[in-house]
Amino acid sequence: MGLRLYDTRHRAVRDFTPRIPGMASIYLCGPTVVVPPHIGQVRSQVNFDVLHRWLRHRGYRVLFCRNVTDIEDKIIGRSLSEGIQWWRIADPVYRSFDRAYTTLGCLPPSVEPRATGHIPEMIELVEQLLAAGHAYESDGNVYFEVGSYPEYGALSRQLPENILITEENEHGKRDPRDFALWKRAKPGEPVWHAPWGDGRPGWHLECSAMARKYLGHEFDIHGGGANLVFPHHENELAQSRAAGDSFARFWVHNGPVTHRGEKIRKHARNPLAVHTLLDRVRPMELRYYLCAAHYRSPLEFSTGAVEEAATAYRRVERFVLRVGAEPTADLPAQFSDAMDADLNLPRALSVVHATVAEGHAALNSGDHESAARKCGSVRAMLNVLGLDPLAEDRPRETRLHDVARAVLRIARNLATAEGDRERSMIMQRKIDNALNNRRESALIP
Repeated sequence: MGLRLYDTRHRAVRDFTPRIPGMASIYLCGPTVVVPPHIGQVRSQVNFDVLHRWLRHRGYRVLFCRNVTDIEDKIIGRSLSEGIQWWRIADPVYRSFDRAYTTLGCLPPSVEPRATGHIPEMIELVEQLLAAGHAYESDGNVYFEVGSYPEYGALSRQLPENILITEENEHGKRDPRDFALWKRAKPGEPVWHAPWGDGRPGWHLECSAMARKYLGHEFDIHGGGANLVFPHHENELAQSRAAGDSFARFWVHNGPVTHRGEKIRKHARNPLAVHTLLDRVRPMELRYYLCAAHYRSPLEFSTGAVEEAATAYRRVERFVLRVGAEPTADLPAQFSDAMDADLNLPRALSVVHATVAEGHAALNSGDHESAARKCGSVRAMLNVLGLDPLAEDRPRETRLHDVARAVLRIARNLATAEGDRERSMIMQRKIDNALNNRRESALIP
C-alpha cells in the first residue's frame, strides 16, 4: 500500500499516483514578502518539507517549486505608505523568510521563482485567455470572466450565486465576481509594458504562469495554506484550466495557525514572528511543535504548547545523544504506515516516543546492543521528519549545543572504555541541566 493524501478538490483521501512514474512534482505557494515571517506562515513550509522528505524516502525524485510573491497589493501599499521603493521591502523580507526556512531545517526547493522575473510568461497566459474568450479588457485592465468557466467554485465547493466578492467592483467589470489578471498603471506603482497597456499582474495570475513554466501543463501536487483555497487557488485553477492546462492532480492544504482564536496578522512587530519565538526555544523544538499536530488540523498557538513540545523533543534528543548509534536503513512498519496515511504525524511521533521508551528500558537493563538498535531506528524516523539532532545537514544552532554533543560523545567513549556506567550517567545529567537552563538559538535578524 502506498502514500495516500487528502485531496481538497475531491474531498477525499486518494492514492498518490504521480504523472511521471518515479518523479513527484510539487508547487507550493511561497511567501508574499511584506513583513518577516510569523509562525503561521512557516507552518506551511515545514509541513510540505516533511512531505518532500517522505516522497524522497519513498524513492521519488522530487521537483519542488516554491514561488516568491514579490509584487502584490500589500507590498505596494507598504511601499506607498512608507515612501520607499517596493523592492527595498521585498528583498530583505525575502531573505528573512529564506533564513527562517533554513534555520528550521527545511530542504531547499528545486527552484524558487520570483513573480517579477516572469512577467513575459504572465502576459502570454493573459493573451491565451483573451483569445479563448475567458478574459476581457476594460480601460487598461484585464479581467477573467468567471461566467465563462462553468466549473468555477469546484475547488472551494461554492455555488455560483453564493460566491463571495473578493475584489473591489471596479468600473468596467462585467460581473462583480470577475477578478483581475492585469491591473492598469497607477501613480507610484511599478509598471511593466503589455499589449493592452502598462501596468502589473494580478496576484492569482502569477502562480499559474510560474507553475506552468517550471512544472509543465500538468503536475502532481499544488500545496498551500487552507486560507488560500478561495479565492487564490480557485482563481488559479479556473484560469489555468480555461487556458487549456490540466494543472494540479492533487490539491493539498495545511490547516491555519491561530492565536486566541484569531488569524495571525502580518505586521512588522509581530510577537509571533519566527525570530521572536526563537528567542524562547531552539529551532528544532519549534519545528517539532509544528510537526506534532496533523498538517490539516487547525493549530491554536500558545506559549505553553510550544514549551511542552520543546520538552517532548528534548526527551527524544537526550536519548539519541546518550546512545549516538547510526541510523538504521529501515523504518518501523507502524511509522511508515502512519506517514503513508495522509502524513499522520501524531501517530508517527507516537512510534518515535514508544521506541525511545524501549531504548531507555534497554539501557536500564544493561542491554546496550538493543539500545543502539532502538537509537538507530529513532534516528531513521527523525531523519524523515527533519528532526535528527545528529544529522549532518541539521541547522547550526549554538556553540553550547555543539560543545555539549562533543563532550557527551567523549564522556560516553571514556566510560565505555573503563566500564564506568555511573560516570557516564553523571555526565549525562550535567549536560541535560545545561541544555535545560540555556535555551539559546540561532537568531534571524
